[in-house]
Amino acid sequence: MQHGPCSYTFILPEVDHCRPSKAYQVTNTLQRDSPPEAGHDPSQSKQGQAQGERPSWQQKKLETLESAMENNTQWLQKLENFIQENVRSGVEEIKRSTVHTQTAAMLEMGTNLLSQSAEQTRKLTDVETQVLNQTSRLEIQLLEYSLFTNRLEKHILLQTQEISRLSDKNSFLEQRLLALEARYGKELQGLQSEKQQLQDLLERQSRLVTQLQGELGSSTLNSTTLQKQQAVLTDTVQQLLAKVTQCNEISDAPKKKSLTFRDCADVLRSGVKESGVYHIHLYNTTQDVKVFCDMKTRGGGWTVVQHRRNGSVDFHRGWNDYKTGFGQPPGEHWLGNDIIHKLTSSQDYSLHIQLTDRDGNEAFSHYDHFHIDGEANNYSLHVKGFGGTAGRTSSLAHTGSQFSTKDRDNDRCTCKCAQLASGGWWFEACGPSNLNGIYYPSSSNVVRYNGIKWYYWKGPNLMATMTTMMVRPANF
Repeated sequence: MQHGPCSYTFILPEVDHCRPSKAYQVTNTLQRDSPPEAGHDPSQSKQGQAQGERPSWQQKKLETLESAMENNTQWLQKLENFIQENVRSGVEEIKRSTVHTQTAAMLEMGTNLLSQSAEQTRKLTDVETQVLNQTSRLEIQLLEYSLFTNRLEKHILLQTQEISRLSDKNSFLEQRLLALEARYGKELQGLQSEKQQLQDLLERQSRLVTQLQGELGSSTLNSTTLQKQQAVLTDTVQQLLAKVTQCNEISDAPKKKSLTFRDCADVLRSGVKESGVYHIHLYNTTQDVKVFCDMKTRGGGWTVVQHRRNGSVDFHRGWNDYKTGFGQPPGEHWLGNDIIHKLTSSQDYSLHIQLTDRDGNEAFSHYDHFHIDGEANNYSLHVKGFGGTAGRTSSLAHTGSQFSTKDRDNDRCTCKCAQLASGGWWFEACGPSNLNGIYYPSSSNVVRYNGIKWYYWKGPNLMATMTTMMVRPANF
């Protein structure tokens, strides 16, 4: 029998050969409903006995077969119903089992999928963490590269600016070099011209010397007459000296007392109003000094310690010359560092510097307090209280600057300013001033570093026609 996907085979018993035992217990409902055996039916036995005369055995056999067939048909019908019921329940059970199996399989597959999904999620999380870490490192490296790039760009920009600045400076220096070459070319031509003029002058002087030698020979012939005249003059001088001695003896004491001055301020106080050369007596010394007194400038009473006006005196001298002084007042001269020290150490003095350029313009620098130390401290400068018209800022070196000459270098520069700038001065580190530089004629247009200089009035070259340094008591 075929039912759905299942096939069933049933083996039925033969009626004639199967005889159930009396003790047989029917446990199956299908078997209980099966048709009884033909030979053992009691009703049939009794019916046979009553109708002995009825049909023959073939007829009985046929009836028995018909009855058995009917019973078998009913039994088959019940069997079919039973099979259908059992098949239906079995199919439902199989379906339930199949669904359960499929559900279990699906659950197992779901569990496996969840496990695999969790594993994949964990792996993805690890990968994501690694990617994030790598990304963070890359971001940090990118930031570092960015910062480095910024620094490099700034450095390149600075280098570019520096190169541009150096290029501009180089261009400026090239232009200045060309200007200097042109200027020094003109100066060289001027020097060559001066050299030619000096050679011409030397030739004229040589001729003049020859002429003088000839005149000297002629003068020798007249020496006897001159000797006689000299003897007469000598007698006259002796007579005059005798008269002067007599006059000095008459008023010696009061006159000596009245002529003893500490400085030009004392000379002015004594009633002298004219500028000129006077003798002063340094305080606490036995030394008398001849000085030039300016009685006109700013009330007078000024003792001149330095004066330049025509370049007739060489100021490029050594230490000892500047120590003791040189030149003669009222002409070009330096009073002497020892004298200036002794004079300004006796009391508080002020310093006045008068300047005149080649165009006749005048200016001055005034210092309320001024003095210099002795030779042991290299005549160190001390000034304060600046004022005046020769620049808004003082061109004189700062307090503490030491005096330097060409043979005694006391400045703060390794270049030896006294040799470079010439003269003796308080150079400090070459500084903005030097009134003892070389005196160049006012007709020269060439700026020279070793000339007279008062920077904050006229720049690196004063082209002065006159300079005067003078001192006076601060309380005058």
